[in-house]
Amino acid sequence: MSNMVNKAQGVGLSILTKIAGSELLDQFKLRKFVEKSLYQSSKAGFKTLSHTQKLLKSGQKIQKQRLPNQHKSLFDLNLTPDQQMTVDAMEQFALEVLYPLANEADHTETFPELLWQHSIDLGLNFYALPESLGGVATEKNIVSNILIAEHLAKGDFSLTAGLLSTFSVINALTQWGSEQVQSDYLASFASDVGIRATFAVQENTPAFNPYQLQTQAVTNGADYLLTGEKTLVMLAETADVYLVSAMCNGQPDVFIVQRDESITIQKSSAMGLKANETATLHFNNTPAQRLGDEDFDYAAFLDLGNLMWCAMAVGCCEAVKKYCIQYANERTAFGEPISHRQGVAFMIADMAIEIDAMRMLVLNAASLAEAGQTFHREAYLAHLLCAEKAMKIGTDGVQILGGHGYTREHPVERWYRDLRATAIVYSGLHA
Repeated sequence: MSNMVNKAQGVGLSILTKIAGSELLDQFKLRKFVEKSLYQSSKAGFKTLSHTQKLLKSGQKIQKQRLPNQHKSLFDLNLTPDQQMTVDAMEQFALEVLYPLANEADHTETFPELLWQHSIDLGLNFYALPESLGGVATEKNIVSNILIAEHLAKGDFSLTAGLLSTFSVINALTQWGSEQVQSDYLASFASDVGIRATFAVQENTPAFNPYQLQTQAVTNGADYLLTGEKTLVMLAETADVYLVSAMCNGQPDVFIVQRDESITIQKSSAMGLKANETATLHFNNTPAQRLGDEDFDYAAFLDLGNLMWCAMAVGCCEAVKKYCIQYANERTAFGEPISHRQGVAFMIADMAIEIDAMRMLVLNAASLAEAGQTFHREAYLAHLLCAEKAMKIGTDGVQILGGHGYTREHPVERWYRDLRATAIVYSGLHA
């Protein structure tokens, strides 16, 4: 038994050593931030992780993880010191790592393998894992997760969605997972940073309704068998684990599936999200476990996922606005910058107004959710506004650049295509 404990501790320490020794931290000035998070994790998390793995090896259960609700004033726009540090780090990472990789990733329709190592160095998944399993989350951090999504998306919408896929699955397992599911998976995510996961929610049906699904789940002893098809599944070919929505006994539910030979994967490129290598999954009596138990709230599961897409839309729209301001100030026509033209200036001003409105609705819904309050109405309104205004901002960005906006020489055409996903994709992430 002591050998197993030493092995578990060795894995944890090797991860710490790899992250702490990364030159990327110094290059992007993230060392203080990451070292603080890792110090908190190493102080209590890896000790607990070793004990957790002993329990799993002996066939026992880990204690079910439920992060408590935050007890603070609702909709407080002041960031905590930790949130501010997180925001600064994510924004710097977005601008210095994501943005330079985005154009090539979109052109080749390939998610950069290098980004996974960057994500490990940044310790992204540790934000989702409970402190008792080696993470840094001590309570529900829905607002913090929203802020992470927004500021990463300032670098690129599509790459952010891919980076957050595993992060979001861990969030869902922590919030909704049954005791059995958490015992089977959470400790594995804590000990093996190479495990990748994604969501399979969308279906190829007209006016897709996530409450009326074609994918079916039938009982098979204590577990289930899935049959059906899912489309627009991000990073499907490299994922080890899927969270799949399906109808069960006439009600929509969510199941966790390990990739095996019963799943057929067919690449299906989309208008946007090209870097995420979107694919269609065919399930043929695929073994599955139900994600939650009696306290699972399918509507809240969808709402939290939609809020993550809205947060990314806010961040990407900020990138559009910033790029258009720079372009309008540098581009001259008839002897003066085009920003002096009221038609251009008013369009950019409208962007700023709409982005602030989008952000307020998203943060309002996230704050209610974090406090354990009902937030379905607020999440629905945020989704409606972001779906409409994100597309308008993307369109205006292309318009301001004129002919340049329609070429790959500038990133606004890519952002335009990616922002369309805000209105099309349901859930697929989780705050």
